[in-house]
Amino acid sequence: MTFDILKIFISAALTFFIGIGISSIFTNLAYKYKWWKKTGSKGGALGGGETPVFDQLKGEKDTEVKTPRMGGLIIWVSAVITLLLFWILSYIIPGDIMDKMNFLSRSQTWLLLATFVAGGVFGLINDALDIISSAYGRSKGLSRYQIISVVLFIGIVGGSWFYFKLGVSEITLPLIGIVAIGWFIIPLFVIFMIGLYSGGVIDGIDGLSGGVFASIFGAYSAIAYFQGQIDIAAFCAAVLGGILAYLWFNIPPARFWMTETGTMALTLTITVIAFLTDTIVPLLIIAFPLIATSASVVLQVLSKKLRGGKKIFKITPVHHHFEAIGWPPYKVAMRYWIISVVCAIIGTVVALI
Repeated sequence: MTFDILKIFISAALTFFIGIGISSIFTNLAYKYKWWKKTGSKGGALGGGETPVFDQLKGEKDTEVKTPRMGGLIIWVSAVITLLLFWILSYIIPGDIMDKMNFLSRSQTWLLLATFVAGGVFGLINDALDIISSAYGRSKGLSRYQIISVVLFIGIVGGSWFYFKLGVSEITLPLIGIVAIGWFIIPLFVIFMIGLYSGGVIDGIDGLSGGVFASIFGAYSAIAYFQGQIDIAAFCAAVLGGILAYLWFNIPPARFWMTETGTMALTLTITVIAFLTDTIVPLLIIAFPLIATSASVVLQVLSKKLRGGKKIFKITPVHHHFEAIGWPPYKVAMRYWIISVVCAIIGTVVALI
């Protein structure tokens, strides 16, 4: 048990320091080659129409054209380096210690690693296309529907893997027990993956997304540990270390932003972790800030369509609403951190009941 705890904390600490080192290299390259949008985002509301409140909040500050994107690269690259490092050392240095430190295992982390890297790489491609497109006067690279199609594809593949390969056809409901759902595990997996991915729009204020994701992965590291899934716990801890390294430089004023390469890697991976640990109900609590962020956009669009243009919020996602009513960005971020920690604690307790 003591060694398992050390494995988890060493994975987190090592990834943090690797992430700090990568950040310096990334920063130099990002500012040298101007990895940011050449034009700011204006207009383009999800339900159609203009976005005057967003333009007033963000457009005049022009932060989008001065802050490098693709900062999420630091998170998943540093975590993957840590994982591969221990895997390689387990072959180079024989013995129980290195074998136990290795947390790349077919039963627990192969699927996690594949999803993590797939989401990160595709997000990186989309971020790069955004930067290139903006240089030619276009606001975005891939369309929203193209990105969702990719997430849908990954979700179908992942859900099918759980059902056909791993034989998962049941879920556990707190206080109720095991419920057999058969092949419905596949569409359920897809729904959760798309829902969590849509919550990635939380990456809109300096320091906000890093704090939220750190709480989520910290919670799942604890859950996996208490369930005896030590490799998953170490994987989550490694990702947490990468997030903290990113957050070190994303605290206002941000040196760079996470953007799609980070949010896609993290949100897609959270879905897989939740199904591997059979905690999809606690996930609704642990990831509540992501779910609420996505829900605010959906509710806003429905309200405008069904209520003759009337809005529920001044602007969505909801964290921008708080900015619009006068909260400073740092206050929004820090209060989200507090809510995230509380949700993580409650969700962890529910998962372990």
